[in-house]
Amino acid sequence: MRYTLAVLAGCLVLSASAIAQVPAEVEACRLSGLVAIKERSPSLDQITLDMDSLAISKADTKVGDTPIKMVIMGDAYLQREKSDKPNRFVCLVSEKGKVVLTFFTEQ
Repeated sequence: MRYTLAVLAGCLVLSASAIAQVPAEVEACRLSGLVAIKERSPSLDQITLDMDSLAISKADTKVGDTPIKMVIMGDAYLQREKSDKPNRFVCLVSEKGKVVLTFFTEQ
């Protein structure tokens, strides 16, 4: 019984640390994307990012005069009735975690 509890506790600690390692910019991108997509589809109320597909890359570049410090790409699932196929998701993040661009495209 103690062994089972120890294994369970270890799994919970590992899960919590994996979640904690996701940068706050990922959630900022998700929320920014939700706001942007709701402008076109007001009934949409959920975006789920596939954390296993995300590529999170630090950057040191500019778009025009705007510095880009992080690029996040991956699969996003939009709450739709027609399809459950993922959309490609791209997000550009500037200094201090400010989301500059979110972009979705169907694959």
